[in-house]
Amino acid sequence: MTRRYDRLAERRCFRWEPFSWRGQVLRILSGVAVLTLCAFNSAWGQETKHAFVGARLIPIGTEEIADGVLVIAGDKIAAIGPRDSTPIPADAQTVDVAGKTIMPGLVDTHNHIGGIGAADGSGPIQPDVRVAEAINVRAAGFRRALAGGLTTLNIMPGSGHLSSGQTIYVKLRPARTIDDMAIRLTDGSIAGGLKMANGTNSMRDAPFPGTRGKSAALVRAQFIKAREYAEKVARAGDDADKLPPRDLALECLAEVLAGRRMVHHHTHRHDDIMTVLRLKQEFGFRVVLHHVSEAWRVAKEIAEADVPCSVILVDSPGGKLEAEHLIMKTGAVLAEAGVLTAFHTDDWITDSRLFLRMAALGVRAGMSREKALEALTIAGAKMLDLDGRIGSLTPGKDADFVILSGDPFSVYTKVEQTWTEGQKVFDLDDPQDRLHAVGGFGAGDELEPYLCCRHHAEDAQ
Repeated sequence: MTRRYDRLAERRCFRWEPFSWRGQVLRILSGVAVLTLCAFNSAWGQETKHAFVGARLIPIGTEEIADGVLVIAGDKIAAIGPRDSTPIPADAQTVDVAGKTIMPGLVDTHNHIGGIGAADGSGPIQPDVRVAEAINVRAAGFRRALAGGLTTLNIMPGSGHLSSGQTIYVKLRPARTIDDMAIRLTDGSIAGGLKMANGTNSMRDAPFPGTRGKSAALVRAQFIKAREYAEKVARAGDDADKLPPRDLALECLAEVLAGRRMVHHHTHRHDDIMTVLRLKQEFGFRVVLHHVSEAWRVAKEIAEADVPCSVILVDSPGGKLEAEHLIMKTGAVLAEAGVLTAFHTDDWITDSRLFLRMAALGVRAGMSREKALEALTIAGAKMLDLDGRIGSLTPGKDADFVILSGDPFSVYTKVEQTWTEGQKVFDLDDPQDRLHAVGGFGAGDELEPYLCCRHHAEDAQ
């Protein structure tokens, strides 16, 4: 069966669909309209104004607004406030969202969609590897994430190494390549952290460590080398002849030691958590603890170290032995101790479409509503050093938001629309978007399977 690429869909993300002569004729007849719409959509972030009127607004950091107005101009939030006191620009397109709920786009600090692959079996510490070079932006997982209201992700390599490579922070924008999704730093480089791990994942046959003690020793030795490398570079100054041979792995670790790159550290057991805290104290790097199944046992120590935690809650049996003491109260215990706490999906561990449910489970186990909402938005933004741009409905920030059918923690609530930087990138009323939201035949497929006779049946109808 011949296939045709749907160019119109390019502006919203990539899709493939089967070719049919009947559909092709219709597209030719409507070609002018399609080209006009593509030209409009290609102006990503232009100063089109929208005013969303009548929804319950959850700004994050300030009181909820029962009957509010959210104004966006181009790719930024222009204004937010009660309907009776918030002016609506005369040139804004007014959208009636009465009965709906609007909150900031969700921030996932730990995700694996895109067919990721990074470090290999040649060694346990590979910080030079970049996961950005192993991501397929056409993967259906990105559509699922939008269906769950996610707009910003930290895409990570796996946790089978003490360091499996550099993560990438992305916005779920329409994308032809990973560069279109990548969030950039002021110097133009791609924003991201460094994935590290301890515990049983990296304990295997040589050259990997076989014990927890050896794991810590290998990491410590590599940070010492990175510190020495950075000192040599600093001493060389502008004299190229004095520079040490360039080492991409040590260069990345030097960025970590200088505080320019955040460590995102997979860890479960309380003793593994304490090992990370000791290494942080010794070398002074910034770190976010991920998963933290037993963080409730050492919440006081985590708070004293001023280290944030990104928590996963799994409500089904199975998994690894070191996570056997995971409890639903972890988010509540950490938040009460004063720890900056976020949730993450670790997709596929939790499907990105169910991210809101993660925080709802936290509330059910005693976490406050306020902290649970922050754990989906601004807390994660802070862990990615992006809170100046995302994480709350604040004028001047990126126009990333989600329109919900009801309260975010109700099991009956659905994500109806997702907007990223002022553009609608998911709409539950769109049949293709709905397919990714609810599943069914073909959901999740990048290409439909080859069915030699299917088009004959279609043409006969």
